[in-house]
Amino acid sequence: YVIYTSGSTGRPKGVAVAHRQVVRLLTAAAEDFGFGADDTWSLFHSCAFDFSVWEIWGPLAHGGTLAVVPARVTRSPREFLGFLLTHRVTVLNQTPSAFRELTAEVMARPEPPHLALRTVVLGGEALAVDDLAPWFDRFGDRCPDMVNMYGITETTVHVTHRRIRRADVDGPVRSPVGHALADLRLHLLDAHGRPVPRGAAGELHVGGPGVARGYLHRPALTAERFVPDPFGPPGARLYRSGDLCRWRADGELEYLGR
Repeated sequence: YVIYTSGSTGRPKGVAVAHRQVVRLLTAAAEDFGFGADDTWSLFHSCAFDFSVWEIWGPLAHGGTLAVVPARVTRSPREFLGFLLTHRVTVLNQTPSAFRELTAEVMARPEPPHLALRTVVLGGEALAVDDLAPWFDRFGDRCPDMVNMYGITETTVHVTHRRIRRADVDGPVRSPVGHALADLRLHLLDAHGRPVPRGAAGELHVGGPGVARGYLHRPALTAERFVPDPFGPPGARLYRSGDLCRWRADGELEYLGR
């Protein structure tokens, strides 16, 4: 498939992703999530947004149920909350900004709604963990699992995962993104392609089978962003994300910005 993304240039770029890269995404994620046939996922996002690839094939790959959210409902937090309750959705995928609006709707109700959620995946934009304080104050952090997933269209939707807990809200890290999916490799490099020391900011480079084919009909841009991997086997490539991150002392990755 090809999904167009404008990135920082404003000019749309068609990212070509192979079917096998989606299969390996679901296989790798299965090691970290307990998705199963008893799960119901909501399809909230447009097919023009790569989050939808995860939303569509996640439940189908595990024999689960896909509940398609009408476009009108996606624009109304009140109606969407009703949708989650009616369809007993167990796996919810949201951008942090959309989840913030949903949380406000939940908080406006005098009694906590009886949601069936087991996992909430946050992605598509940077997460500020303190935005989750109202949710944790109402529901705690034991269920549902709140997971922040950093990802890029050019690396097949998701790259890292990090479960967020109530203690993170008051912690020193504003946007923790955790660890790579099992089949991906992460490198933080300086402007000369050298690894930066732990704690220093570096540009995130992603390697492994999730790296897309490249940009459709854009060979020069493909060569600029999809570069040879000096740390991998011959022919391996890295995707230069343009995002700055740093390795924390505990070995987890923190997102710093662009």
